Amino acid sequence: MNLEQQQWWSQFLTDEKGVLLDVRTEDEVNTSKIPGSINIDIYQGQGFIYKLDDLDKTKNYYVYCAAGGRSANACNIMRELGFSKAYNLIGGISEWEGPTE
Repeated sequence: MNLEQQQWWSQFLTDEKGVLLDVRTEDEVNTSKIPGSINIDIYQGQGFIYKLDDLDKTKNYYVYCAAGGRSANACNIMRELGFSKAYNLIGGISEWEGPTE
């Protein structure tokens, strides 16, 4: 599900089962990231699938990338793997106005 920044963030902040998932490359993450997010690089191909499979499917995932394209793909893959709640950040971190580190 695609969410605008304000809804994506406010929903995450009130979600006891929420997990921030950054699907960018390690180099991108080293530039800046949303605090508390975990990183699984979607470009790892099958490795990305294996790492997703290790995640708790009962949690709710708030997924982002640089501009929203890779994270939209990641949400689709997650749904195929049985994740019921994966929320894509429209515009990605490039349009992010919230906290970063």
